[in-house]
Amino acid sequence: MASQQNDLPAQPRAFRFTTQGIAPVNRVQLWEGHNAKALISLDIRTLDESPLQAAEVNLQFPSLRLAHVHGTAQIVERSESFIRQNPTDMVAIFFALAGDAFFYHRGGHESLKPGQAIMYDADLPFMRGFAEGLQELVLTVPRSLFLELSGGTALNRPVRFDFGPGAGPYGQELARRIRAALAAEQTTDDAEDTVLELFRSIASGGSAGSDAGYLAAAKGYIERHHNDPELSTAEVAAAVGISERQLGRAFAAAGLTPGRYVLGLRLDRGQELLASPTADGLSIGEIAARVGFLSQNYFARAYKERFNATPLQTRKAARAGIPLE
Repeated sequence: MASQQNDLPAQPRAFRFTTQGIAPVNRVQLWEGHNAKALISLDIRTLDESPLQAAEVNLQFPSLRLAHVHGTAQIVERSESFIRQNPTDMVAIFFALAGDAFFYHRGGHESLKPGQAIMYDADLPFMRGFAEGLQELVLTVPRSLFLELSGGTALNRPVRFDFGPGAGPYGQELARRIRAALAAEQTTDDAEDTVLELFRSIASGGSAGSDAGYLAAAKGYIERHHNDPELSTAEVAAAVGISERQLGRAFAAAGLTPGRYVLGLRLDRGQELLASPTADGLSIGEIAARVGFLSQNYFARAYKERFNATPLQTRKAARAGIPLE
């Protein structure tokens, strides 16, 4: 039986599926068929007589698959006999966005709450259940690629990690990048490469990383904390788990410095607020403080240098309906 790893496309592609408009009696079968084609083969059943409702957005790349899944209460399973008939040669990560879930495996069971993810070899038996429905992100990669990224360590037991607020930067940024790519149906090489480099740090348990992965995690941390005027290069490096020198090298590889990236992001956010009607009640000084500047004068000077306009000119142009350059 051929594995699903062989079905990865030569070119990225995006597609969708929904049970809406399908006769209830056919929904589970077609839902199984879609997942077999787009993600991994699953044995799916509902918990009661209510018609299944489910939808999925999929992105497929040459090296990985992404999905955003919504569904009503259901159980999904890959038993030993099912795996023999439907091998995948894939490792999967399930990111819970809403609804509690259980995950049974050979060694026991795990509970999963929103903001938690679980990583497992899809050719080892498991059963997942969603009593109140599910909303999740899914990432699958070929096992051979996982072994390369993990440094040769096989995944014999599930690995659970957090990706919600307060979690480590790699899990947070990996989930954010997956969600953003799916929302935009973004099938660029950059989207695939960034996801893989972030995944490398998780697959290796933090023992291996790359400049691209460090850069993505650092950018994500900065985006979440740019409005803190005390944000420093040392803090960003510590959050990512590398030295300041390593952080500087990761930014330099992309033609950036951490300080210039922070400044640019703050100025971009400042421009967005100046142009937003919802911020009309804020003074220029309040906007500067809100995006992380201690000095209104410094904000104004840096803003003029970046956009060739003063903050006040931007606000007046936005109110007059003049598009920002």
